[in-house]
Amino acid sequence: MVGRPRDGPERTLTEPTRWKALPTPVRVARHTERVDAWRSGGLPASRGVVRLLNTAGGRALCLAGEVDEGVVETHLRRYGREPMPVDVIDTGSVTRLSPPALDLVLDHLGAAERAGRPVVVRR
Repeated sequence: MVGRPRDGPERTLTEPTRWKALPTPVRVARHTERVDAWRSGGLPASRGVVRLLNTAGGRALCLAGEVDEGVVETHLRRYGREPMPVDVIDTGSVTRLSPPALDLVLDHLGAAERAGRPVVVRR
């Protein structure tokens, strides 16, 4: 028969579906101590982001928010210290660039220049 599964008996629409019981919710004590803006790894939490994205216009290095040393270090841990080949560097949403963030952008521009690839910088 067409549409019938090969293994097991034929199922009908009126057959009940069996669901596993969901665990009962657990009450969590309310946190009353001071919370510092630190994330794992010993670096302070940041309000910025650096990402490599594949877009319709090619590979893009996107920077947004307050790009500080912690954001750059997270990016370098994720993608490595070697500049990636990019077609676009988008800094349109940056509110502050730290010296390590500026070095990151300049490293990518320098690598593109040495390779003879044009890179568009969006401000």
